Amino acid sequence: MMFRAWGHPNIKATHKTTIEFTKNDYVSPEGDCIAGVKADFDIGKLKEFVRKYAHVKITIRTGGLSEVILAKTNPLFSDDKELVIRMGEYSSTRTFAIRADKASKHLDREFVKALQMGSHMEVLVEEAVE
Repeated sequence: MMFRAWGHPNIKATHKTTIEFTKNDYVSPEGDCIAGVKADFDIGKLKEFVRKYAHVKITIRTGGLSEVILAKTNPLFSDDKELVIRMGEYSSTRTFAIRADKASKHLDREFVKALQMGSHMEVLVEEAVE
């Protein structure tokens, strides 16, 4: 499954343990984990995905660049506005995945520059084969 999101001039992508996509159309300068705004993910499809699959591979593509994140899904995910991926074990209804191998600070800085220019991105969510 795939959803789209957009970059924003305030994207810092410096958070050391999380990365987030939000349906909001902005990010404040304090939102250091946010990688994409105006995300159009379908909460129903994502809830079905986390019930069905234990591991996820998330591929983010923008401006000819891509990043891949591997993680364990959180079956409690149910937030219809925010999707958070965490390196740690903390889980909430906003948490789509835990034990991720990457957070926003690990994104390539050229990738982040594209996001800061408001670049469109595609986020591919698929089962990760362990």
